[in-house]
Amino acid sequence: MKAMILAAGKGERMRPLTLTTPKPLLPAGDKPLIVHHLERLKAAGFRQMVINHAWLGMQIEEELGNGGTFGVSIEYSREHQPLETAGGIIQALPMLTSGGDEWFAVINGDIWCDLDLAQLTPPDGADALLVMTDNPPHNPAGDFYLGPTGRVAMDGPEMLTFTGISLLHRRLFDGLAPGTMKLAPLLREAMARNRVRGLHHTGQWMDIGTPERLRELDRKLKGSES
Repeated sequence: MKAMILAAGKGERMRPLTLTTPKPLLPAGDKPLIVHHLERLKAAGFRQMVINHAWLGMQIEEELGNGGTFGVSIEYSREHQPLETAGGIIQALPMLTSGGDEWFAVINGDIWCDLDLAQLTPPDGADALLVMTDNPPHNPAGDFYLGPTGRVAMDGPEMLTFTGISLLHRRLFDGLAPGTMKLAPLLREAMARNRVRGLHHTGQWMDIGTPERLRELDRKLKGSES
């Protein structure tokens, strides 16, 4: 399977840091956020990556190149207008499925997680596998419900937060035209058809949405190395 790292956002909440640097290249633990993803994906057996970008995206290409430095192969999906998550995936689908694989991993470029990505295995009878985690202070209500059988639903007694890590099947996007589109409505439609499964990650996860959280992650990573 291939993996896609979503890196096209402007990172407006991270300003002024992102005025001159794309958010995935902001450093934490002495390396860019996106390099943490590349290393974890490689460790899990992923070797072919697709990275979409828009805002200051050529900086990402200049930093990562073809991926050879990291022991992986990288293709880039360049977006000339904001496409949102699903729109970006649809544009990149020919790259993600060119080898015949119909499943692919997708990871938000602005998170950090210690999940062993080898756990991302295609579920039976589903179009998506979502990695869920306990609700952080900035998202106390959660996003979705993960039932005892692994089914993900829109509502339930104990909501969890979607980590931004998923395994998706190309049929989730069947019949959709290229253009700007969010992923969440597609996932909700699939949930209504009982086509989404999930796994609960109880380890560490952070949404690096603000400069304060970036500094917190930097301290955490440097502390674990000392």
